[in-house]
Formats: sequence, C-alpha cells, structure tokens
Amino acid sequence: MEIIEQLCKQYTDLTDEEIAIIQGMTAVLQPLANLEDADIFVDCPASDGDAIVVAEAKPESVPSSYKKTVVGLLAKPENEPAVARTFRLGVATKQMKAVTQERTHVIQSVEPIKNGDRVIGVLIREKRADEQRTVSERLHFSEQSYERIANAITHMVEGNNWLTECIDEALMMIDYNGVVSFCNSLARELYANLGFVEDVLGQKYENIRLIDVAPDQEDADGYTSVETLVGQHSLVVKRIQIDSDDTDFAVVVRDITFLREQEKQLILKSVAIKEMHHRVKNNLQTIASLLRLQCRRSDNEETRLVLGESMNRILSIAATHELLARSGVDLIKIGEVIMNIKSNAVRYFARPHFSVNVLLEGDDFEVDSDIATSVALIINELLQNSLKYAFPKADEGNIRIVVTGGELYSRISVIDDGCGFDAAGIRTDRLGLSIVQTLVKDKLRGKLVIESDQSGTRVSFDFKNQIMEPTGVT
Repeated sequence: MEIIEQLCKQYTDLTDEEIAIIQGMTAVLQPLANLEDADIFVDCPASDGDAIVVAEAKPESVPSSYKKTVVGLLAKPENEPAVARTFRLGVATKQMKAVTQERTHVIQSVEPIKNGDRVIGVLIREKRADEQRTVSERLHFSEQSYERIANAITHMVEGNNWLTECIDEALMMIDYNGVVSFCNSLARELYANLGFVEDVLGQKYENIRLIDVAPDQEDADGYTSVETLVGQHSLVVKRIQIDSDDTDFAVVVRDITFLREQEKQLILKSVAIKEMHHRVKNNLQTIASLLRLQCRRSDNEETRLVLGESMNRILSIAATHELLARSGVDLIKIGEVIMNIKSNAVRYFARPHFSVNVLLEGDDFEVDSDIATSVALIINELLQNSLKYAFPKADEGNIRIVVTGGELYSRISVIDDGCGFDAAGIRTDRLGLSIVQTLVKDKLRGKLVIESDQSGTRVSFDFKNQIMEPTGVT
C-alpha cells in the first residue's frame, strides 16, 4: 500500500481518493493471477505519455514471464501499445503484442480503471506470446477449480464489480433469500437469448434456474457443475458456494453451443475423410489389378518388369490411403506408412531364397496425407533399388530405415550393406531416381543426399514437417 502511494505521488497527478481506489485493487491481483495463470499488473499514467507500474502479481502454478519485480519501472508506449491505447481512449484493449521490461514478447489484455470518466490506471493481463494455447479476450472461469473461482469472485464483488465484465461467462450472485442480487451483462444477454423477457436481476433464482441438481451431484463444499441443453443452447452451469455476509452462492453459466457444433462438424468431417480415403484406395487397387492382368498377359520380360514397378508404386499410395481411412483424420504416423511400404516392397522385389532383414529405427510422429504419400513413394523406390541392385550375389542382406524427427525438418535414411556403386556416375535419367528427386524437391521441399562405397549405400532425404503454411492464428 505504501509503495503504491509513494509511486503515485512521485510520478502521477492522482488525487488521494484516486490513489485509494488503486490501492483497493491490490486485494484482487493475486487471485486473478492464479485464476488466469498470467502476470497481472496495475499501471498508472505518468508524465510524457509513459505509465508507471505500481502493483504486480505473479501466478503461483505456472512460471512467470518476469524474473525480477517491475514495480516502479516506467512502461513506454512504443513497447506496450495496448496500455497506451487504453489510457488514450479509455476503453479495453484485447490481445495485443508487447515487449516487457525484460525484453520478453507477451500478449496483453488491458482493462481501464476509472474514477468517473477519468482513467486513473489500467489492469494488465500478460501471457507469453510463444504459448501454444489460445489467449482469450476475457478472463476464464470455465477450466478453473472451485477454490480459485470462489476466491476470485469474492474479491471481484468487493468494490470491483467492473471486473465481472471481464470474465467470459454469465455470472450471478444469489443472496440468502434466494434472490439474484448481482449479475453481469453476459448473464442478461444469455437469458435474453434463452427467451426470458424480464431482467434476471432481482428475480427469485428458483424462477430462472436452468438445471435440476440431484443431491448426489453436489459435493461437500456446495459446488456443482452440470452440462445441460436449453432449447438449442448447450450450457455448462456451475454453482459455487460463497458464504459471505451478503451472498449465499454464485452461479456461473458458460454457453458452449459453438463448441458442441464444432464437435459435430469434426465428427462429420472425420466420416467424410474416411470415406474419401477408402474410395481412393479402392480406385488405386483397381488400377493395380488391371496392371497385374496386363502384366500376366505380356510375354516381354522388360514390359512385365515396368508394369510390375508401376503396379507397386500405385499400391504404395493405396496402402497410405488405407491407413488414412482407418484413422479418420488427415494425419498418420510415419512409422505405420514405412512399415506398410516395407512389407509390400519385400514381398514383390526380394529374390527367391534371398534373406533380407529390413529394420525401422528412430522416431515416430504424425504427418499429413501429402507428406505420407510422398514418403511412401520415395521409400518404395529406395527399397526397390536396394533389393534389386545392392545384393546381386549375396544370400542375405540388411537394410535400415532410420527416421529422425526435428522441429522444422525431419530426415529419413535408407541404408543397406550391399555392394555399393559409383554415386558420382549415377544416371539421373532413370525413372525411379527421377521420381525420388522430384518428390523430395517439389513435394517435400527437402534435399536428397546419396552416398555409396564398397560397404554399402546410404540415401537420405529431409522434408519439411508442415507443407501447408498456416494462413493465420486465431
């Protein structure tokens, strides 16, 4: 409290009454930081357009973005545009990039603290910009524990009702007479959308209750969470025991209709993807069968060899689509793809009475269908070449397929212990090598490396883990 008063008197023109309002914010900072797993700050306007950090709270369950305290440091408008905008316009600013005093990139959401029409400070919520999870515009209650919610609500309603407009759910407070003594704007909006004509504030909670809670649904602390369907709205209704002087319990309602609709769409999409890959697999297998019939009818050995190679290429693609049809999503484990191709290649191209040991080693991770199909074709060609040319006089041989996953690029190496060849004089006009080079360069955006000597051959290629670049972040 003394630090806030000292900083405000030194750097700002706030009155004693306004300083007291800022001091009153300190009680809510730590509950908010724990609730949001975010760094929470209060800044006040200083001279020359800067802001002075007068209070802070760091989350207790996750690492903070700050190693040191920033209380007493000035925040420059060029580094924290969200803070500067809220001070200038007097309105909230949601999800803007900022640079901290420790040069860390964060995402800020800023709410104005007002005395009448005058902005006397801002409440800042910061999360690291490199976090994979989505940063919401509003404060979250949905995923929090009962203790966190109850603690945060208690502090919010003690002279800080404006904070209840920052949360992402409808909030109602019920007094000991069973009457709604407080509700935020989202509660009014939700009930209006459900068809209620009257304002929920001041009504008996029994008249607007959305769920019928059975005794076994309520725990010893008076906390319940029930998902229900009201008309076309899917809702999660939480009851939180408060037991303060004026409030018996709170009700938090979240509208999850959009999430449930998304889940339905995902299920439909999964079924469609399965059907699509299943049909592609069937069509490819039909083509392969036609080539097999043509191969059997041909008396020319070279023609039969070419048709056999083409048939195997088609079957390698069909095998990938069969795996994708089983998964129902456009992702597949790279190990499954390689194991399928390995089995087909050995079955079709290994010489009779030749014992070959093909080992798959290294990492396993998911790739999309475009990468999986290209990898399947490349592995098929490389295994085919090894089986046909690496062991001309040997009775047995070993082939290793080594997968190495990376952050942006991954690598696959096909290594045999065969006779080797002159890599410098390799013919680039051969169809198999041409297919491999084209796929690696144009489809996988990678690089092909061929090394060979008397101890064997190693062919390696790398590929970008994500071929389609994201068009935006939501």
